[in-house]
Amino acid sequence: MATESKEKVLNPTVVKLGLVSFFADISSEMLYPITPIFLTTILGASMASVGFIEGVSEAIASLLKTYSGTWSDRISRRKPFVVFGYLLSALAKPLTGMAYSWTDVLFARGLDRTGKGIRGAPRDALLAEAVTAKIRGEAFGWHRAMDTFGAAIGPILAVVYLTYFSHDLRGIYYIALIPGFIAVAFVISVKEKKLVYKKEIQSRSLKIKWSELSKDFKVYLFSWGLFSITNSSDVFLLMKAKEQGLSLNMVIFMYCFYNLVYSFMSPYFGKLSDRIPRKKVLIFGLVIFCFVYLGFSVASNNWHFWSLFGVYGLYMAATDGVGKALAVDLVDPRFKASGLGVLGTVTGFSTVIASTVAGVIWDHFGSSWTFVYGFVGALFCIIFLAKIKSTGPVRIFSS
Repeated sequence: MATESKEKVLNPTVVKLGLVSFFADISSEMLYPITPIFLTTILGASMASVGFIEGVSEAIASLLKTYSGTWSDRISRRKPFVVFGYLLSALAKPLTGMAYSWTDVLFARGLDRTGKGIRGAPRDALLAEAVTAKIRGEAFGWHRAMDTFGAAIGPILAVVYLTYFSHDLRGIYYIALIPGFIAVAFVISVKEKKLVYKKEIQSRSLKIKWSELSKDFKVYLFSWGLFSITNSSDVFLLMKAKEQGLSLNMVIFMYCFYNLVYSFMSPYFGKLSDRIPRKKVLIFGLVIFCFVYLGFSVASNNWHFWSLFGVYGLYMAATDGVGKALAVDLVDPRFKASGLGVLGTVTGFSTVIASTVAGVIWDHFGSSWTFVYGFVGALFCIIFLAKIKSTGPVRIFSS
């Protein structure tokens, strides 16, 4: 009976972690379209300050992912990191509403991203340990679905709030505390599974050894890092639509549409990756990315953007959860959180570089070349991903 229960994808741990991410994403994404407006109109910050805040915040989150992942593996605990991370992010939301300078917002955003960096890898490891390897992709797919559904609802709530309280932008930061605390309540109720290899790794160094990573995982890190250096923030997609004259509300609704497609299709692609090699699903997603970015480079009409945002959701559904499941497959089972943390750090730092370079290209050569830059990076990533030979979870490595 225990085996049958474990084989159910939507077990209590998967469902609760999905609800945690659902409410946390409502809390975060309802502020996504508000914060740049708040910074520039209420606090009088420059666009350079806005970019600096986001760059520093993401760098903090990226750096902490590897550290928290290796620490979590060393003490064989996940839940304390996840609870503390979500609590920290929830408490950071109202601090932005209290801000009276862009440096105050920098502190609040740094605190929020610190929470994200602490919780990310241990949470994904906790999710991976809640199911068997043969349904791991589907579990990550369902988690991404619930997470992203929250990301679709959040901006809609922001639009509703702006409709009625456009002169009180500070208030929404206090409202965001509510779904943030609900997320914390759900994560506290999650039961952590005891790891059988605890004594085996207690004496290990906090830092994972590069020699203990499989060759395929190193290839995966390199290829995904290469892609991430060219894969700029989604803000550039929104800016492209705004550049063509679409209203702010229209752009927000397109962003919600993208998240809905992403949410609904994630379980399908996750389950598909349990049946065929995950790298094939990942490569398919990157092929979609190539077409979407080429499309954005020439898009000009409303229907162009509606179509492209929808198809972009398919790319995310085929890569985000599947990519994490593949990372877990390619590392020693004792170092799930470490592997996820390293992947998160590489991706995060690369994305900061990508957004900076994309901004420079946009300013000096035009918006179309920003998307061509992303297209080229995806092509090279596909070439290197094809070199991965593993088609399933690795065994315990000898040190």
